[in-house]
Amino acid sequence: MTRLSNATLPHLPETIARPGYDGGKVTVGIVHLGIGAFHRAHQAVFTDEVLARDPSWGICGVSLRSADTRDALQPQDGLYTLKVQDGLGETLRIIGSVVETLVAPEDPQTVLVRMADPATRIVSLTVTEKGYCHNPATGTLDETHPDVLHDLQNPGKPRSAVGFIVEALALRQAAGVEAFTLLSCDNLPSNGDVLKRVVSRFAELRDPGLAVFVGGVACPSTMIDRIVPATAESDRAAIALALGVEDAWPVVTEPFRQWVIEDDFPLGRPQWEAAGAVFVPEVSAFETMKLRLLNGSHSTLAYLGYLAGAETVAQAMALPGMQPLIEGLMRDEVSPTLPALAGFDLSAYRDALIARFNNPSLRHRTWQIAMDGSQKLPQRLLATIRDRMRAGASYDRLVLGVAAWMVYARGLDEARQAIDVRDPLAGRIAAMTQGLDDPEEIVVALLSLTEVFGGDLSGDAGFRAKLVDALSRLFSTGAKAEVSAW
Repeated sequence: MTRLSNATLPHLPETIARPGYDGGKVTVGIVHLGIGAFHRAHQAVFTDEVLARDPSWGICGVSLRSADTRDALQPQDGLYTLKVQDGLGETLRIIGSVVETLVAPEDPQTVLVRMADPATRIVSLTVTEKGYCHNPATGTLDETHPDVLHDLQNPGKPRSAVGFIVEALALRQAAGVEAFTLLSCDNLPSNGDVLKRVVSRFAELRDPGLAVFVGGVACPSTMIDRIVPATAESDRAAIALALGVEDAWPVVTEPFRQWVIEDDFPLGRPQWEAAGAVFVPEVSAFETMKLRLLNGSHSTLAYLGYLAGAETVAQAMALPGMQPLIEGLMRDEVSPTLPALAGFDLSAYRDALIARFNNPSLRHRTWQIAMDGSQKLPQRLLATIRDRMRAGASYDRLVLGVAAWMVYARGLDEARQAIDVRDPLAGRIAAMTQGLDDPEEIVVALLSLTEVFGGDLSGDAGFRAKLVDALSRLFSTGAKAEVSAW
């Protein structure tokens, strides 16, 4: 079948929305590190909607690991399909904002040249929590990380996002070019602050003069929200049938989207507000709300749902007791810890989350959400637990989510079948829990991961006792029965 491309774009059915600008006039103004499905369903869509206003904000997408995205999009002139669906139907739209794709391991020099180009005014990131080479419990650079050590020794051939950013800034400093704005779009509390901290420390380890230049880089924090499940082969087949051409790399998402951004862009920015983005002086209250309500609930759903045999979020929500459990977690345990947001209807937001989780059209796999739990738990569940402990309040649902992660992370499901655990600490967790079946021994072993639990939770007897109790119940009755009790 013929591929989607600039040549085939004019011949698509009239029902397919397409870019409202001349793609030939779009030039790169943004370099995005980590061009996965989420970026292409979120930031690239916001950008696509405003390129007609200023075509100098096209995106160069950089893959830091795999060549899959480049190999799929390059024959399509960067075009791909956005499929938006819910229980009421679906819409298809062609996105054209990604005008260049590069693969960092193949040619790091080309990536660095693009980042150092004065036309590049923003470098954005969706590299997941583990891509920051930081300690999740402290938010500081992990100076023993293999990629950090490599990049300090080989600055011209970096592996990590941090290494690429600092070397590109070094090139700009040497050429007398102003620093670009760094825009984190990952689910980290105060993500701009975390990014600024790790790149500043990395630059300091390289050269004090460079550290001064990097210290002046703008790093606005953001809050992003859109559920983007992995694209299935059935999605590709259905999209090809609707387009009449093949699209090797479409993305599927929900109608809801949200982007809250601190407005600090010294070299300018796209007019994303025209596409619905919200610019605020300080974003932390919004990101805390989202991390704890949406992401914390998602992780709890993922671990309990996977252990109970639910492949997708919607299937997990359909388990007896799951919706009351998640509603209670959000309403009774998470919401009291949130900062006030003037004029914001928190109850309506919670209701919208429940409706989104129940969307039957999104096959958002519990296994996909469960990835990298050791990096996600500190922000999504453990920070909330700390606040509840300080308030002397209960956190029974939250601790159940942590206990479910402990079952999942050791790599054996309830039938003692192997789980394909994708996590930077998977090897260590497997080694420290090997042969352990006693809940207390497992809890003690995993609480020794201070990079996850910090020194406070690791040494808290009350927290440990609640975890042992929750883990014992999961082992004795199973996740499905435990959830049904709610």
